[in-house]
Amino acid sequence: MTDTASGMVYVVDDDQDLGAAVARLLRRHGHVAEPFLDPAPLLAVYERAPAHCIVTDVMMGEIDGFDFADRVRLLDPAVAIIFMTAWPTTANAVDSVRRYGGLDYLEKPIDEDRLLAAIAEGVAWSKAQRSVLARTSGLTPRQRQVFDLLVKGHNNQAIAAALDISPKTVEDHRAAIVAKTGTNGIAQLIALAR
Repeated sequence: MTDTASGMVYVVDDDQDLGAAVARLLRRHGHVAEPFLDPAPLLAVYERAPAHCIVTDVMMGEIDGFDFADRVRLLDPAVAIIFMTAWPTTANAVDSVRRYGGLDYLEKPIDEDRLLAAIAEGVAWSKAQRSVLARTSGLTPRQRQVFDLLVKGHNNQAIAAALDISPKTVEDHRAAIVAKTGTNGIAQLIALAR
């Protein structure tokens, strides 16, 4: 596995043996992986050591997998989350993706190939998100507003009207956005935002 495909992965499961086994599997495939029995200790250290991907059980002790996902998203919107459970339900599967932003919902016992594919997708997505955040972090709040409208396909006049500024000011912001993000126009800005 290449460095661009490998990433930092945390495995959170109150079944110590399963968490350790999943972490070992991921290490054998080139990832840096650490198991946690409880999400609370991970949340305590997460900002100092963020991950590209987190694999979490749904049903755990005081903090369940969904509550954990909400908490970790506040710390890091660019982390991919994969849910796993021994008690799958259709409602939880739908919620894991639609409400909690999960990348996948896996049933135990875990299908290794599916887990590895989901981890690879999650790491790639997280790295892309972090790249976008890094490239757009220098934008001012107003430039960010203009950027968000540009990548949705709005022209300068529509942006000016929406933000109650002149089209010339939009052009100035647009030039600054292109310079700060290192892009060459609207097509690359749209690609950056995807």
